[in-house]
Amino acid sequence: MIEALLRRIGAALITAVLATGVVFLLIRAVPGDAIGEMLGQSAGDPAAEAALRAFFGLDQPIWSQYLRWAGDVLRGDLGTSMRQGLPVWGIVMDAFLVTLQIGLVTLLLAALVGVPLGLAAGARPGGMMDMVVESFTLLSLSSPVFWTGMVLLIMADAWIGWAPPLVYTPPEMSLADNLESILLPVLALGFLQAGAYAQFTRQQTAALLRQDFVRAATARGLPARVIFGRHVLRNIAIPLLTYAGLILVQILGGVVVVETLFAIPGLGRTLLAAIQGRDYPVLQGALLFTVVVALLVNLLVDLAYALIDPRVRGA
Repeated sequence: MIEALLRRIGAALITAVLATGVVFLLIRAVPGDAIGEMLGQSAGDPAAEAALRAFFGLDQPIWSQYLRWAGDVLRGDLGTSMRQGLPVWGIVMDAFLVTLQIGLVTLLLAALVGVPLGLAAGARPGGMMDMVVESFTLLSLSSPVFWTGMVLLIMADAWIGWAPPLVYTPPEMSLADNLESILLPVLALGFLQAGAYAQFTRQQTAALLRQDFVRAATARGLPARVIFGRHVLRNIAIPLLTYAGLILVQILGGVVVVETLFAIPGLGRTLLAAIQGRDYPVLQGALLFTVVVALLVNLLVDLAYALIDPRVRGA
């Protein structure tokens, strides 16, 4: 188990290095001049442009810029924002905590809605509940998050005359205002992920009920609730745990749409602003953070999987 874990960590590190290298090259391949946009009307001043290029290291070859940036990252320094003049670490961390809250609440909502629906549908394949859940998953998985968010905004205003706050409130300032700020983003993302959870749970449940050990338990006359609790739920827990990690990564990767729509200052909106403003340090730091978090979530899921399942732990 330890050897497998070390291999996974090594593979994650290699993936992180390759991903950051590709991202670094792609960012600089985008047409346009970041320094010129920073200077605005003073863009024609050669001395000012040269000073800024030297300050941010943009006067060096790309490979030299990357090595310098990678060395700073290893020392815990993500650089300074070209637009805000603030440390990138603080900007990215503040935004990530907002996105993480939305992601975790969305994951909880999706599991609370999707798992029971999937269990109910999988218990009687082809039944009425199965058709209802199938319709729900089809609708949720085919609805773009942006469209769902817009519908929720219109419905909230038309039905109850309510609109989300224009300014995001951190939970440490006011939990009630914070929950009001993230309500519609969580519902928009949760609608999609609940459908995915329901579909996955339904497939796993239906497959388990066809297994020989479940049929044998039925033939022995065990009550359905015992079979479902002892055999189905216990065996479906591990796949659901693995799927939870995948869902969380998908949520964290897809929040840019809802954060932009609902003016949430999360990681997705920070990335979009950095792209529009050609803020290389923030863009690099945010993408690095996203890659590391995705790899870390997958690593933790694998570790939890090994701890729960003795077969994996023994291997």
